[in-house]
Amino acid sequence: MTGFRSVLVANRGEIARRVIRAARTLGLRTVAVYSDADRTAPHVREADDALRIGPAEAAASYLSIDAVLGAARRAGAEALHPGYGFLAESADLARACVDADVVFVGPSPEAMERMGRKTEARAVARAAGVPVVPGVELGANGQAPDLGEVGWPVMVKASSGGGGKGMRAVRDRQELDDAIAGARREAVSAFGEGTLLVERLLERPRHVEVQVLGDAQGNVVHLGERDCSVQRRHQKVVEEAPAPTISDGVREELCRAAVRLAREVGYVGAGTVEFVVEGDDFFFLEMNTRLQVEHPVTEEVCGIDLVEWQLRVAAGEAIPFAQEEISARGHAIEARVYAEDPANGFLPQAGTASAVRWPSHARVEAALEAGQEVGTWYDPMVAKIVARGPDREAAREALLRALDQTAVFGLTTNLGFLRRLVASEAFERAEIDTAWLDAGGDLAAPESPQSAARAAAWARAARPPADPREPFSARDGWRLAGPPAPLRIPLVFEEARRDVTVRPDAGTLDDAEGTASVRELSYDGERLVLELDGRSEVFHLHERPDAIEVVHRGESHVFLDPELLAEQNRSEAGEGSLLATMPGTVLRVEVAPGEEVSKGQTLVVLEAMKMELSVTAPFGGVVESVGVSVGDRVPVGQLLAEVGEAGGGRDVT
Repeated sequence: MTGFRSVLVANRGEIARRVIRAARTLGLRTVAVYSDADRTAPHVREADDALRIGPAEAAASYLSIDAVLGAARRAGAEALHPGYGFLAESADLARACVDADVVFVGPSPEAMERMGRKTEARAVARAAGVPVVPGVELGANGQAPDLGEVGWPVMVKASSGGGGKGMRAVRDRQELDDAIAGARREAVSAFGEGTLLVERLLERPRHVEVQVLGDAQGNVVHLGERDCSVQRRHQKVVEEAPAPTISDGVREELCRAAVRLAREVGYVGAGTVEFVVEGDDFFFLEMNTRLQVEHPVTEEVCGIDLVEWQLRVAAGEAIPFAQEEISARGHAIEARVYAEDPANGFLPQAGTASAVRWPSHARVEAALEAGQEVGTWYDPMVAKIVARGPDREAAREALLRALDQTAVFGLTTNLGFLRRLVASEAFERAEIDTAWLDAGGDLAAPESPQSAARAAAWARAARPPADPREPFSARDGWRLAGPPAPLRIPLVFEEARRDVTVRPDAGTLDDAEGTASVRELSYDGERLVLELDGRSEVFHLHERPDAIEVVHRGESHVFLDPELLAEQNRSEAGEGSLLATMPGTVLRVEVAPGEEVSKGQTLVVLEAMKMELSVTAPFGGVVESVGVSVGDRVPVGQLLAEVGEAGGGRDVT
């Protein structure tokens, strides 16, 4: 490839890795940039060169044109790929690249400006003969307009930007003024200006987008469409190609309309034209002048590397394939993995991934690995899992298997939510529109930890002894005569005790929910397959000194071992430190600091699981401290009291 020999990737995470990978296949030298939060990120290691561009704050690093272009100059990079997000749709960055004689891998600044403003984009669409949703523009200080020709209900949205920011659905004229004021505040905060667009609200449409690719020679082709209707608060969650519910006639019209629009604006590079579809009617929504997060599903069905062709087109190459040579084969579905808590309003989560296991038979685009810290500085997406098949159902089943093979430990993610979504009847039947997820349902509610607790207990029972030369330390129920004794495995889950009794010889488990028949099908120390009451279940396990983490159907459950936790904490805190071995409430404190006590004397009484538990002195001595008061709620591992040796030494009688 000629045109340039090096490219700086002005992004982070999985898209930076994706661009680096494509550039390498073309023989290009790659340059990564990173903020202080990403010093050890995978994309930094994988590039040929890497330069720091600022602190963790995006405004001072990944969103700083001066920082990004300064890095390009220092590295001698001849081209710049913006990825997606951050500065990817910044016409100012594209123009700054032109001024600095750096090739911008994307469309011209003029095309980005025209399509980046919703009102201008609507005008371009009309000129190209593409239908648009009825609407009117409001200037930065404009008041509520006459909506007679627009109709009700309406959507108030920022004219610049996207991602759900500055958007308000309005169904009553009395709510319009407040909606305009709120949307304008968000627009100014997010995009720096308050121009708004008021459009007719289509209540339950499908979101269908068309992938286009243009070159500097004037050629424009489409690579088919994607359905992105599975959205939460205007953020895409699952995408697929081709769209499963539109007719061939609508598909052909959509794709032709997208190509006309791209030609109208002189588009060069990879771009996406988004539409809303109701029945056989479709309307232009917006154009994304960049690579989309969901581009892999198009690559999977078309067999064309979009990132490679972004780079080739930017280097001046013409598209060598005609429209009739491009066809979709099979079906592909992508699920976005986020570090977020579905059970807690999908709030972004921070933490360190202690272990990560990705599926072996699916395409994974990720930048998350064991030991990596995930903060809240940037978008919480940590991976994309893509599955394909000869048809939609085969692709859906392949994605379910891939999600079952995926496990992230130490970090809360939406994997369980994704699995329930993809397994749902509505998704299976493709009865999805853009309002489906926000309409509610029980997909966000985590599944019962019962099966995971049983797997944790079984794995704990099978754990080898700390000293293999000492058989009596093994948890296997072995005894000199008679069958193995039942093994009681104490577990604590979310501050509640869940004891499980394992009877390996009988092949049963007993817990508060009853008795289950169990048969171990396979166990390699990380992946446990059990047949529970005749049903095969897969569990991913990650052992910790004081706990075992189990991922089942994408959902992560952490089970503390109160005995091991107490042993570990006692070792760390000192032999005379008395720690809570299970969560409970302090009923009585029977000693005070400075008081002499004898071995076995009660110090603190806890109430846990409707039982009273006495915490006693491990030896005779003096109470050095008391860490709790009557009525305190204490978690596992809480320091209750400390006993030290008396002046004459320890009394063990």
